[in-house]
Amino acid sequence: MINHAAVLIPARDESDRIERCLRSVIAAKQHCSVDVMITVVADGCLDDTAAVARSVQGVQVVEIESSNVGTARRTAALHALHSLDLPPKDIWLANTDADSVVPENWLTAQIGYADSGYDVVIGTVRPDPRESPEELQRKWEETHIKGQPNGHVHGANLGFRASAYLSIGGYRRLPEHEDVDLVTRLAGHSQVASSDAEVITSARLRGQTPGGYAGYLRNMMRRPLTPRSMTGSAGAFYQTSSKGVSLRPLEEDDPSPIH
Repeated sequence: MINHAAVLIPARDESDRIERCLRSVIAAKQHCSVDVMITVVADGCLDDTAAVARSVQGVQVVEIESSNVGTARRTAALHALHSLDLPPKDIWLANTDADSVVPENWLTAQIGYADSGYDVVIGTVRPDPRESPEELQRKWEETHIKGQPNGHVHGANLGFRASAYLSIGGYRRLPEHEDVDLVTRLAGHSQVASSDAEVITSARLRGQTPGGYAGYLRNMMRRPLTPRSMTGSAGAFYQTSSKGVSLRPLEEDDPSPIH
């Protein structure tokens, strides 16, 4: 049974977006039946990201200078786990990004799966329609089925039991795709793909890493797409089964399912 949730948010130069993100997380916290702590790791920021995050009541901020998203996520997890005097099996680590907005049921949905026995919840994301060029939004709608898990891992909507996280050594210090790497190594734990609490994330085409979701959107803009035509997209390909989710990295010529 989960007794505490920790929200982990890496941030780099997100002063214009992070308050909206944190307000959404606090709203989700208010709908959650367990205690929730929120940790932002401001990594290599040249703007006021840390100050904006600190201005939001109830948010803990850690500043580092790694400019590495894997290190930032790892730092957030370590900070949360060191702050909580609870068995790791009773702690849920909910992950999102500073340029994203979570729904009010985000934490309750993840913890519901955890209390049903799952160790990993892989959620869906949707590009922010406020930022999407019309062509991008049209192509995205054409290639996604609303209400269905989409076959990819997103750090902006990912959760896992702390005991499972610690058992595989946590996030690696990778400059990108650290979320995919982590879930791949968690393959021995019970996983579920869910669209119950879809996260809105930035639709910008130049992100904080060379690839990632921004890279996926750039690729989408460059080519005509059909629901199963995307290749080389960010993330990993998973397949659902009666036992949950099996996951393997995408090969370059692998026809991926819907992102």
